[in-house]
Amino acid sequence: MNHWLMKSEPDVFGIDDLKARPKQTEPWDGVRNYQARNFMRDEMKVGDRILFYHSNCKPPGVVGIAEVASKPYPDPTQFDPDSKYFDPKSDPDDPRWILVDVKYVRHLKRPVPLQEIKDHADALEGLQLIKRGNRLSVMPVAAEHFDYIVGMENE
Repeated sequence: MNHWLMKSEPDVFGIDDLKARPKQTEPWDGVRNYQARNFMRDEMKVGDRILFYHSNCKPPGVVGIAEVASKPYPDPTQFDPDSKYFDPKSDPDDPRWILVDVKYVRHLKRPVPLQEIKDHADALEGLQLIKRGNRLSVMPVAAEHFDYIVGMENE
């Protein structure tokens, strides 16, 4: 099993939105970064665990756990001219953008803010989230880092 961190802005689509969806599942659409896309397309598997991260808010941080609920498939928003994620260069016969469905597992007992994660940098050495200049919305997380961050909900 792989582990991931996926960022979303809570005023756009937060963990409460995911929990409220039918079957508590939602396509993770709108990813328009090739490296993030490649993670979803090439490495994500059904059942992989996800740290659900709220970004672009105060304070940003990990707020819950989700899991990958589908195999990768073409993101339909790339073909919709009314979507803000429309990509006129994407070919339906060779789609450029891929997504997976994400399923709610649970909220953390308390959010774990980014600053607190950074304060534990020694224990979380190598975690992409705290590397300088990292802006990816989808990133792999080592199993031990995943467990450590989830364990921080009890502090």
